[in-house]
Amino acid sequence: MNLLSGKQKKFLKAKAHNMRPIFQVGKEGVSDKWVEQIKNALDKRELIKINVLQGSDFEASEVSDYLTENTDIIVVQVIGHVLVLYRQSSKIENREISAELQNF
Repeated sequence: MNLLSGKQKKFLKAKAHNMRPIFQVGKEGVSDKWVEQIKNALDKRELIKINVLQGSDFEASEVSDYLTENTDIIVVQVIGHVLVLYRQSSKIENREISAELQNF
């Protein structure tokens, strides 16, 4: 897994600041199908937010730990019930954020 420098994390946090979460974790938690959907979204956007619902049996830290241990997705930040996720796109035409990230 790629590790990000402090400046890179700061850049990604700033990019994600005005974004709205596009995925949610509910009572069912995290499934393989859900992870595949997250990966597909990251292939298109590279940076997304997800929300862990209050009624969920899982904490944001548990979701973060699962993604970190079982995928190549980088958890940039966890604030309350919201996670910021990053992964470089496998499609070169979608690598706008990762191209900017190389400057840091």
